[in-house]
Amino acid sequence: MGQTVLVAEDQEHIRALIEYKLRNSGYTVVSVSDGISALEKSRELKPDIILLDVMMPLMTGFEVLSALKEDQQLKSIPVLLVTAQSKEDEILRGLSMGADDYITKPFSPNELAARVKTVLLRRGIR
Repeated sequence: MGQTVLVAEDQEHIRALIEYKLRNSGYTVVSVSDGISALEKSRELKPDIILLDVMMPLMTGFEVLSALKEDQQLKSIPVLLVTAQSKEDEILRGLSMGADDYITKPFSPNELAARVKTVLLRRGIR
């Protein structure tokens, strides 16, 4: 594998869990704790996939997603939203904005890793 995953999650214990699972699944993981850092790291690294928490300080995941999709160099990077919002309208909002998938908290680390792998395979990133 060896793909780079950017994880944007403000809750340290959730971020650590995601990092641990994805690193053990063979991914290179870079993490940030707020939306502005997520956008900056996206521009710097151009990761293979971005995991965005919806509720983050400085910029929400939706705001980051919108900025990513407006940037010609970043708009093709797949995005998986990680959210505590399980309301249908929030999920549909993220998908309509260009997110490739979503997972709701609390989540299974195995399901998260499977969703990351599936999104990457669907996009032809091996």
